[in-house]
Amino acid sequence: MTSASTKKVVAVYAILIGIFMIGFWSYAMIGDIVPAEEKPWGITFHLFSKFSTATLLIISGASLWLKKDWAQYLSFLALGMLLYIVIYSPGYYAQRDNMPMAIVFIVLILMTIAAIAGLLRKR
Repeated sequence: MTSASTKKVVAVYAILIGIFMIGFWSYAMIGDIVPAEEKPWGITFHLFSKFSTATLLIISGASLWLKKDWAQYLSFLALGMLLYIVIYSPGYYAQRDNMPMAIVFIVLILMTIAAIAGLLRKR
């Protein structure tokens, strides 16, 4: 795979994951799935981390697609933030006996590592 095509694949991955995250967490907030009263500071920072990661994923993906000089640096930051989130998530779902979701996040870990490795390999 050429450098340009690798960057396009990473760009699409980042944009799609970012859009999905914003959609999922917006739905969770609108549908009262997020327990706001339980831990107001904790959930506030949790949501901030999710939405900021999603926003950076979309911006970095779009900038990679548009071949901006600084795009790769922002992509490393955004994908690193995503990697942290997806590493934490399987344990959360496994602890609640939701193995299908835990497996989804394990796959996301592998895909995110592959995206980071693809960018590193082409530097």
